[in-house]
Amino acid sequence: DLSEVAADLVIVLGGDGSILRAAHQMGQNQIPVLAVNLGRLGFLADLAPDELPNILELIAAKGLEGRVIEHLMFDSHVYRGDVVIASQLGLNEVAVQTGPAFTIVDIDLYIDSEWVTTYSGDGLILSTPVGSTAHSLSAGGPILRKDLQAVVISPISAHTLTNRPVVDSAERVYELVVARSEPGTAAIVDGRVLCTLEVDDRVRVRKAGVRFKMVAAPHHSYYRTLREKLGWGGKLRHGCGD
Repeated sequence: DLSEVAADLVIVLGGDGSILRAAHQMGQNQIPVLAVNLGRLGFLADLAPDELPNILELIAAKGLEGRVIEHLMFDSHVYRGDVVIASQLGLNEVAVQTGPAFTIVDIDLYIDSEWVTTYSGDGLILSTPVGSTAHSLSAGGPILRKDLQAVVISPISAHTLTNRPVVDSAERVYELVVARSEPGTAAIVDGRVLCTLEVDDRVRVRKAGVRFKMVAAPHHSYYRTLREKLGWGGKLRHGCGD
């Protein structure tokens, strides 16, 4: 448990899943994270193991000032009537998904108490910019810069083809209300089941009071990471006549 640890830096060895676990363990005590990728993809953990000694020497000599980038986190609370039955601080996304027998689930979306629409399909994802390259991307959502203060609303296999991903402000309060479901429908935060849901249960999501803190690796950039991790091709052109 890292929630009571007093430290200047946390070094995470692994992949993005390891970073998510560290973020959850730190809870309200978010310590800057230096992430070394030992996994397969690693959008968050993009520092190679052989780069670690150099960056540690740099931090030891010059400190962390100017190297820490803060990212949006969210608080999710599940209400059954007026009672909170589950809650979780999250970094990537919160989703409501159908369970066995995997029939269509209906989810009413409210933003700042205003009804937006009813999504019918396999589920609905609310993603942070950090999470926009995770489950939301697989569901057809857009990629957002990690330092934006925004939320991606991505339907999963929507029954209505006009239900497309939407981006809105992180300053708003989002509620996902289960209008129709089957047993096994669940609220899922960062890939882990938070609780099973019944009809009329509400999943309320808002910006957390804490931020996830990542130590930026030297010579790494947002678009370099996207190019390398997503296998984007193309050639760099230096002029119109090249």
